Amino acid sequence: MSLRFITDEDVPRSTARVLRDAGFDAVDVRDVGLRGKSDAVVFDYAQGENRLLITCDMGFSNILNFPPSENQGILVVRIPDSEPIDAFNREVLRAVQEVGENLLHHLAIVEIGKVRLRG
Repeated sequence: MSLRFITDEDVPRSTARVLRDAGFDAVDVRDVGLRGKSDAVVFDYAQGENRLLITCDMGFSNILNFPPSENQGILVVRIPDSEPIDAFNREVLRAVQEVGENLLHHLAIVEIGKVRLRG
């Protein structure tokens, strides 16, 4: 199974392109008509399209509201705003490549140099 992603609007637009360049199926919410939509709408779209959601929104890390076993997977990226976008993209790509299909049905917290999985 190939991993498919959707990046939330709080993620740099370039992140989806970086993932595509690495061979992954990735889209940005702004490119599929979801700009400004609620978290619930974005989440439902991701699930309907079998896409893992990449976001900076800590609300998605609430496993009571978004149980990992009941969704495709969520990556919450915790990279400081002071870091350049290329560092953000490098950490996301590293996490995706290192953890791979273990991201499915898990909550992943991505930080500089590490990934924590729950689920």
